[in-house]
Amino acid sequence: MVDGNREADPWSVIHDHLATGRFQVFGCTVMPGPQLQQAVPITRQVRETFPDVTTVWGGYFPSNQPAVVIRSPWVDYVIDGPGEAAMPALLLALAGGTPVDEVPGVIFERDGRMVRTPKAPIPDQDVRAPLPLDRLAERYPIAGYLPRTFLGRHTHAMHTSMGCPFTCSFCAVVPIYQGRWKARSADLVADEVLAMRDAHGVDAIEFTDNNFFVAEKRVVAFSRRMVGQGVTWWGEGRIDTIDQYSDATLALMRDAGCRMIFFGAESGDDEMLASMDKGGRQSGAQILRFAKRLLSFGIIPEYSFVLGFPRPTEAEVWAQIHRDIAFIRRLKDQSPETEVILYLYSPVPTEGSDLHDQILAAGFAFPKTLEDWLSPAWENFDLHRNPLTPWLTPAMVRHIHEFETVLNARYPTRTDFTIGNWGRRLMQIAAAPRYRAGVYRLPLELKLMQRLRRYTRPEVEGFRAETN
Repeated sequence: MVDGNREADPWSVIHDHLATGRFQVFGCTVMPGPQLQQAVPITRQVRETFPDVTTVWGGYFPSNQPAVVIRSPWVDYVIDGPGEAAMPALLLALAGGTPVDEVPGVIFERDGRMVRTPKAPIPDQDVRAPLPLDRLAERYPIAGYLPRTFLGRHTHAMHTSMGCPFTCSFCAVVPIYQGRWKARSADLVADEVLAMRDAHGVDAIEFTDNNFFVAEKRVVAFSRRMVGQGVTWWGEGRIDTIDQYSDATLALMRDAGCRMIFFGAESGDDEMLASMDKGGRQSGAQILRFAKRLLSFGIIPEYSFVLGFPRPTEAEVWAQIHRDIAFIRRLKDQSPETEVILYLYSPVPTEGSDLHDQILAAGFAFPKTLEDWLSPAWENFDLHRNPLTPWLTPAMVRHIHEFETVLNARYPTRTDFTIGNWGRRLMQIAAAPRYRAGVYRLPLELKLMQRLRRYTRPEVEGFRAETN
């Protein structure tokens, strides 16, 4: 196992492993963005240096963009979705020289045609063995995975479920799981959290599930186990789901250490929300009401908004941007403690949705080769910073980013624990006149201040995290 985040030169380590002749398969998990930028040249080097080694890619990028991956000269197979069953079955087929057609969840090319086997079922999360962290620790000390964040001194990232039962048309999870969801039971999750606390001093958990809060009963059972255990936690959920939780459940979550929850607010415009096909009952009024409700229990809502969705005309795109900015200001006026993260809309290939049809009609197209994906512009696209979409003009993108700069200075994120109370207050004072007047153009003084303070932007970097 080679962790590209923990190696100064991952290729040299991979090269030395493959040069022993012990390994016949090179597997690489690939997310869009920085992981893709590293995976492409390394996979190319594997093929050029060890042409007899079979290469397999898994992860969100190849599952959502299989054609461009499998038609490259460097990747032989793609694991389509969860790999717990697919990867071992593929390895057995390759070792035994049997056809891979019966292996679930695999994509490959045969006679110039892309072959896609049926998706593998999501494995039962309760029967899987605990992660073999002792094997990982043989090369990478576990402490290196437990940074200090705003949640605690030693923060551990955990994934306790797979998929999401909702089918939002803009979400990259949907094509992979297609509305399926399976979770590890509350007691087993609590057991793992407490084991990490006792073994490694973990005092905070970042639940990276696509939707941790699908089932209130599971959340209640987990929270009861965690009361008084000295562990704070964060997770991702849906507004219209958790808004149906009882007050007793929200109070229990707070007492159990829940400090912040990330939500896809997306837009305050009900018509825009409907076009996203979020599959629930979320509305602009609910977004406002729920923020106030959650804060009353001492849990911080972290709302993401996506600006720049396709509209029929340039004027309508501008109008939608202005409506969303006005809604965000209204939210901050009502509940200033609410965290707000802004993204530019980046299309995902969720075929068959209205949104997908709109982006095609507007002239958007993904790169045709892996080399094209390596351009800096497409890396920023994957990070939702540069949309490369024909309906968004440079002036629109600039206006959104300038508003974001002013907003972040007026309401600095609490997830950056390094800027201190004085640094936070200075930025707020500097941004107040601009924010109050609605003047966002060229906020150079605020950008300079944020750079000097090394202000962390959650929309790009996630939580501020520092090694202990």
